[in-house]
Amino acid sequence: MLAVSPRDQNNEINGVWPQPHVVSDALPARARDFLSQAIASQHAPAGAVMLAASSVDAMLKEKGLKEGSLNTRINEAATSHLITKEMAAWAHDIRLDANDQRHADESVALPNEADAEKAIEFASALAQFLFVLPARVERGRKAE
Repeated sequence: MLAVSPRDQNNEINGVWPQPHVVSDALPARARDFLSQAIASQHAPAGAVMLAASSVDAMLKEKGLKEGSLNTRINEAATSHLITKEMAAWAHDIRLDANDQRHADESVALPNEADAEKAIEFASALAQFLFVLPARVERGRKAE
């Protein structure tokens, strides 16, 4: 991590690279905790992938999709137009990647940090779509 501060001020940090992932408080606690743990464990990609998938599952459950498996919940979310079919396809990719790790599938290579980042990116995007943006819209409408 690289931090930047101007020479002529009180050595206060005014920039950090890369930007840290920040998980919004708009997410329900369980989904937020899984996503935060996925981000924190990106150095352990198999774990990060499974945690990101758990965050996705927790988000869908929070939206009332509690029956069946994650596969069923993703399909139901797409059918009910909670998410787009493209989002469902990406969610299934993350689900299958996590399943490979959960079941210790010997025919599949262990994920790398790029795979973990992909899973985290989807979980973060889903969080934005399902919780963060609606909360922002609600706050904006109340401010009128």
